[in-house]
Amino acid sequence: MPELKRILHVEDDPSIQAVARVALEAVGGFQVLSCCCGQDALDQVQGFAPDFILLDVMMPGMDGPQTLEKLRQLVDIGQIPVAFMTAKVQPSEIEHYRSLGARDVIIKPFDPMQLATQIRAIWSQAHG
Repeated sequence: MPELKRILHVEDDPSIQAVARVALEAVGGFQVLSCCCGQDALDQVQGFAPDFILLDVMMPGMDGPQTLEKLRQLVDIGQIPVAFMTAKVQPSEIEHYRSLGARDVIIKPFDPMQLATQIRAIWSQAHG
């Protein structure tokens, strides 16, 4: 199985971005690139070459699903698992996000101590 090292995190809320960064870098030991919007992620994804993409659903301008649609033109999401992060978690919505190509949905508010573990689990399923 390839190694999970670099995570691209797309989130417009600076406080959530900061908590996730600490959770993934300090707790998880990952290298994290935080992007504040979809366009920022599209501009940087190839240079950063992430192993995993964590994508907020609700963002101004380009939302998570629109960002994912454009990311698939730049990177192979078969090899780079994508998870959405959202507070909306109806089962039908989770199915919808999966149908767009996301591997899973991480629920907000997330537990900073568990976030790295959740991402590793999604990674393992994707590369199982």
